[in-house]
Amino acid sequence: MPSLRRSRPFGDLEATVMDRLWTAERPLLVRDVVNLMRPQRTPAYTTVMTVLGNLHRKGWLRRCRDGQAWRYQPVLSRQSYTALLMREALAVSDDRAGVLARFVEEIDPEDAAALAAALREAPEGHRPGTAS
Repeated sequence: MPSLRRSRPFGDLEATVMDRLWTAERPLLVRDVVNLMRPQRTPAYTTVMTVLGNLHRKGWLRRCRDGQAWRYQPVLSRQSYTALLMREALAVSDDRAGVLARFVEEIDPEDAAALAAALREAPEGHRPGTAS
């Protein structure tokens, strides 16, 4: 699991690679990732191999052997990664309630409704006003 210290959002190529891995929902070889990036992008095989190796070293991917190659898959789901970024963004404020209020004011009505539903469905220990 990636370290819970402040994470930087993925770079452009890292984000594209992670998107392909999340969308695939199965471990992929370097060649699979390269093929899934076409025709929008055509990075060199070695570039994608380096990016996958770096993401593994940083703790974002796990890998397993497949012959002489590696198959890569994300440690976190896309939703868990996004939630991590949101928690980290919130953590830098000394007025978390103010940030949350502003966030709710600025999100579109569909997202506000989804947030309200998620809060209603949250496990007992994670509901506002309950001990966790």
